[in-house]
Amino acid sequence: MLQLSAAGKRFGQKLLFEDANWLINPDERTGLVGGNGTGKSTLLKIIGGIESLDYGTITRNKGVTLGYLPQDGLALRGRTVFSECLSVFDHLHELERESIALTTTISEADPKSKEYAVAAERYSDIADQLHVHDIYNLDSQVGAVLGGLGFSKEDWDRNTEEFSGGWQMRIALAKLLLQKPSLLLLDEPTNHLDIESRNWLENYLHDYPNAYILISHDRYFLDVTVNKTVELWNKRMHTYHGNYEKYVAQKEERRTQLMSAYKNQRDRIEALEAFINRFRAQATKAKQVQSRIKELEKIERIEVPEDESTIHFSIPQPPASGRTVIEVNNLKKIYPTPTGGEKLILDDLSFTIERGDRIALVGANGAGKSTLIRLLSRQEEPTAGTIREGHNVLSDFFAQDQYKVLDPNAGMLDDISGAAPKVPVVELRSLLGCFMFSGDDVFKKLGVLSGGERNRYAMAKMLVSPSNFLLLDEPTNHLDLRAKDVLLDAIRNFTGTVLFVSHDRYFIDGLATRVFEVEDRRLHIYPGNYEDYLWRKQGGPEKVTEQITNSLAPTSPTPASTSVISTEVEKPASLSEPPPNPIKRLNPIKLKQLEDRLRFAEEEIPHLESLISESESRLGNFTSAEQSQKDAAKLDELRAKRTTLLAEWEELSLTLEEQQTA
Repeated sequence: MLQLSAAGKRFGQKLLFEDANWLINPDERTGLVGGNGTGKSTLLKIIGGIESLDYGTITRNKGVTLGYLPQDGLALRGRTVFSECLSVFDHLHELERESIALTTTISEADPKSKEYAVAAERYSDIADQLHVHDIYNLDSQVGAVLGGLGFSKEDWDRNTEEFSGGWQMRIALAKLLLQKPSLLLLDEPTNHLDIESRNWLENYLHDYPNAYILISHDRYFLDVTVNKTVELWNKRMHTYHGNYEKYVAQKEERRTQLMSAYKNQRDRIEALEAFINRFRAQATKAKQVQSRIKELEKIERIEVPEDESTIHFSIPQPPASGRTVIEVNNLKKIYPTPTGGEKLILDDLSFTIERGDRIALVGANGAGKSTLIRLLSRQEEPTAGTIREGHNVLSDFFAQDQYKVLDPNAGMLDDISGAAPKVPVVELRSLLGCFMFSGDDVFKKLGVLSGGERNRYAMAKMLVSPSNFLLLDEPTNHLDLRAKDVLLDAIRNFTGTVLFVSHDRYFIDGLATRVFEVEDRRLHIYPGNYEDYLWRKQGGPEKVTEQITNSLAPTSPTPASTSVISTEVEKPASLSEPPPNPIKRLNPIKLKQLEDRLRFAEEEIPHLESLISESESRLGNFTSAEQSQKDAAKLDELRAKRTTLLAEWEELSLTLEEQQTA
């Protein structure tokens, strides 16, 4: 369908990539990955015909159609949202009008004439095209895509210029999806989508009939949408078969093999050089020396690229707060409307946040997530109800526009050093490098940075001197995969409490111990991560009102007392009750958690067997009635634990076996 041959591209004096060869097939479902500045977006523009190559060639088959979505910068105006999307079918409406005209020609022409034959053949061709594109259901196609991307029916009749840049990009994405080009090129398509729209897009791409190539910093999105990964690294193109998770494993395997080959080659080179240097002056060894010199000259040296440094930044741990961090009772928030009325956003919310909780706040756009996080951070006051902070709680709020609170005249390195005077400058520069500030960038004034760059810096600054209760509104925006991993690892090891809004599935699954869903002005609380939340939403146990404790969630970094939360929650599923849904593939994080738990069970069961045997022996040696009662109670407790763990082991084994065949 499309082929790159010996392709190369420069950006000024910098070589982005060279000698790139890529045959793009009609069923291509590829993720394009690589560090910032390696040329991913440039390569996508080259494939889309927007930029040209400096070296090599690009060839396209006749009839191939291309659709390109940039990261941002599109602005639409002059039409309603619905009519803008419907405009992608203008050519079909022209064909329909031509078809109507042809019926007149056919009805008036002599059936034996050439005019009749030509008109009839053209009419048949048009009818086939209209049938293939299902012209009588175009409105429903547009409605389905707009609904999936988060547009309400009320939005359909609004003019496109009324929408912000992010929503403009959604309209542009909707148009591309409706066009269904032969090759869809998407540069960060999830940047402006909430999590519900991302989930919809994942399913849409799963059933997409043609090829697509996408760039994304969302690991989960890549894992579930692509079956091939192309990496730009070290100015070369490297192809891996499989999704992002398999790419990471294959890349590590390739590097291990490369290092092994490099070591073997170095050993051989050193041996040859040692022989040559030792016997160069001896006439009797001249033939052997010349033979080794020729062998040395023929060796094609293996080059090992510089290691991609991995930053592991440890957040300085804050002072501990009390066991209860936030207690909310009967919270209500009402905003005035432009017409003088009132709009109820949140109604009668009551919940408690405990020390060590890592809470993901989810819900549709406009449901009230940002409102709730602003109320908890004291950026706004509630209309009714109370918010009470616990003992020694020090909160810090990261907003989507956090850059606005930075001093534009401050130098970056000076500013972050002032926030963390005890952290070495070398470590601070490494952290800034991970957040895409390298070299002389660290000496820039904050005022010259873009909004996205300043937000990235604000997140790095928060990490070096955190409070014990972090409220984060979209912390992963503007971060690449490497920076997201650093942030995720840092917060995992953070001993404080975190409540965050994020549209990144991988980030939520890797961090959350509870999920708070804002829906219909109320709050629903689910134990576990986003995968657990989705399972309950898609057919888990019925909703019940009950008390839940922190023991329902994975162990938090710091011990917390049992807390009671009275609200509408999802009853956690027992291990003996498999979900009624058909087998669904689990995401990599959930799968790893199950595998770890299975290994624990396999190690713990023999240990319990040993303890039971020892307890039975003690019970057989009577010392006193009181001691016998204690031994008997202990034996019953151990047997109960063994029974529970055996049941869990069986369920985990079955689940993992199903995953291998799913």
